[in-house]
Amino acid sequence: MEIGITQVLRQLLQMHPQRILTVCGERRRRVHEVADRVARFAGALRQLGVMPDERVGILALNSDRYIESLLAVPWAGGALNPCNVRWTAPEIAYSLNDCDTRVLIVDDHFAPLAAGLRDTVPGLRHLIHAGDGATPQGMRSYEALLAQAQPVADALRKGSDLLGIFYTGGTTGFPKGVLVSHEGFWVSALSLIAEGVIPRQSVMLRSAPMFHMADLAYGYCGLLQQCTHVILPAFHAARVAAAIAAERAEVALFVPTMLQLLLNEPDVERFDFSSLKSLIYAASPVADATVVEVMRRWPRARLTQVYGQTELSPVGTVLHHESHADPVLRRSAGCATHCVELRIADAEGTELPRGQVGEIVARGPNVMQGYWNKPDATAAAFTREGWLRTGDGAYMDETGHVFIVDRIKDMIVTGGENVFSGEVENALATHPAVAMCAVIAIPSDEWGEAVHAVVVLRPSMAVDAAQLIEHCRERIAGYKCPHSVEFRTALPVSGAGKILKRDLRAPFWEGRERRVA
Repeated sequence: MEIGITQVLRQLLQMHPQRILTVCGERRRRVHEVADRVARFAGALRQLGVMPDERVGILALNSDRYIESLLAVPWAGGALNPCNVRWTAPEIAYSLNDCDTRVLIVDDHFAPLAAGLRDTVPGLRHLIHAGDGATPQGMRSYEALLAQAQPVADALRKGSDLLGIFYTGGTTGFPKGVLVSHEGFWVSALSLIAEGVIPRQSVMLRSAPMFHMADLAYGYCGLLQQCTHVILPAFHAARVAAAIAAERAEVALFVPTMLQLLLNEPDVERFDFSSLKSLIYAASPVADATVVEVMRRWPRARLTQVYGQTELSPVGTVLHHESHADPVLRRSAGCATHCVELRIADAEGTELPRGQVGEIVARGPNVMQGYWNKPDATAAAFTREGWLRTGDGAYMDETGHVFIVDRIKDMIVTGGENVFSGEVENALATHPAVAMCAVIAIPSDEWGEAVHAVVVLRPSMAVDAAQLIEHCRERIAGYKCPHSVEFRTALPVSGAGKILKRDLRAPFWEGRERRVA
């Protein structure tokens, strides 16, 4: 498929040069302005020595300049390395060193951190400050580079050319750089558009982190659909609600933790959400109780769940709005989207009968090219027949709907019985006092592993551990119920909004031979 992601900007310039493309604070930029800035910044990158396939990092909160950089790097011929904004400096340095990133774009928020990276990232040649404040000493000004550079022709990267190296969130181990091609990313985006997820020429809210593949795909679909992008630096429930009302946003993408925070925000009811036509949720499992409340609160919005992962560039399945009315189907992740073929397989990669739990495996043009400089990990990620192992445990019903039960490594083995934490979390989430929860395995001398729940309560509500355990006992088998419950004010989450169960487990397994990842 000889198409690259910059083609959309050339087409937008040809068809709708005066359309408002980005809204970021007080700045509103039209297509022709963005196109000129992209071509100029690409010229500046080439002047700085960026060569074909050379990695350019981005460490920044969401902004219009972030979108410009995502297009300018491939326009210049380079490859993207969007950095996880929730990582520590050593983790960021690891990713930059791992793929030899030599140019790093930073904003005001991360400029102090980035300045210290010079000592730990020897190959880092240039720091580009893409912020509104004064450019720190030793960095180059994004706006000054634009003003001085001449626009250059598109490098026309396409097909199997490397779009970027996208590091996994590290929730199941040390981060790996996923190699995503232009073709793979394009195919995923076209599949989402074919699913009817994003209406043409709509106003879309961008509050999920732009470094994450879910938002990258969502945003790129918005470019293909000629949308206007209303950008918030980061998710904040009250500001999201205000932006939806003020800009009459029609499409929004949230991860489940964001949805829950939005539902819990006391001021959200005073904002007008009537413009919202499409609400997409993705990137991690969601409690059924949350989905039901979203449908009740915002009945005009059509809900769509998208399941995927970075290795799928990133789309695997889609659950449409119509299926949300069915209490069984809405617990599924939907069916395989157009670009990908899925099946449920055993440890050897053999397909399992419908209804039997195994691992989701996938194949298609959207599947990653591999892991950067990790041939063993790449080989382990595929079956002998070439199917990608997703690491997600699930079963498939007779209609092809995929029901994800857990990350395979998150499975709890207690007294010889397998317990999938997602099932316990769904039971806990139906209690009216529970705002968020996570279920993990902790050591047990009697059972090997015991089921442990970590719970965040809704404001002004109270419940004790015994009541929650009994609540679960009424809904799931006794051996699946939490053996213990602890209460916290918040759960640790990754930059993509995924609950970091590894962090929750760590204190319990310290000094022991680990039985869970």
